[in-house]
Amino acid sequence: MSMLTPPGMGGKYRVTGAAFPRMSRPRRRRRIILALFGSALVLALLGYGALQLIDVFRGDTKHKTAAAKDCPTGAPKAGPAAAPSKPAVVLPQPGQITVNVYNATPRAGLAKAVGDELKKRGFVIGQVGNAPADFDKKVPGTGIMLGSPTTDKAAYAVLGTQLAGMTQHTDTREGPDIDLILGDAFKELSTKADADKALAVLANPEPAPAAKKC
Repeated sequence: MSMLTPPGMGGKYRVTGAAFPRMSRPRRRRRIILALFGSALVLALLGYGALQLIDVFRGDTKHKTAAAKDCPTGAPKAGPAAAPSKPAVVLPQPGQITVNVYNATPRAGLAKAVGDELKKRGFVIGQVGNAPADFDKKVPGTGIMLGSPTTDKAAYAVLGTQLAGMTQHTDTREGPDIDLILGDAFKELSTKADADKALAVLANPEPAPAAKKC
């Protein structure tokens, strides 16, 4: 027996020369620890995912509840819900409107040319010539419609479809005729097609927009 062999260790545990018995650490405890740690990690991930799903469902419910609060419910209406339509407006025909055409610009022959075109479109043309001194060379805009305080407002609207940008004024006259005083910004009448479209809109206004559904 070698001097390096501890007492009581003989046989296969006998130490000879420089060789020593290999005493390896048990690995069972390490495997148990790793298994426990992995199980805890999996449970934590599952719990986190469950919380996210719960928050998603709760958020959707809150959104629906808020939307329901924003949109008040009313009593159910019988029949199809149709937007109320405005009745057609009764407008005077151009043949019922007498227009006096006056030129307040330096352009010669403007009143006659405009009067002739309005006559073609059905208006009754009264006096034609240069504007009175109160308006001559003093109308910077497109034109002025001048009439009696009792003149039908619809007559102004019908005449206004023939020329955009005109302003409306009144004086002390008593008759229903309307003066059309052409200003410096006047270029030409609206095209007949555009004027007819404008008249159609006046006669048949669009229905009021329906309330937004929730």
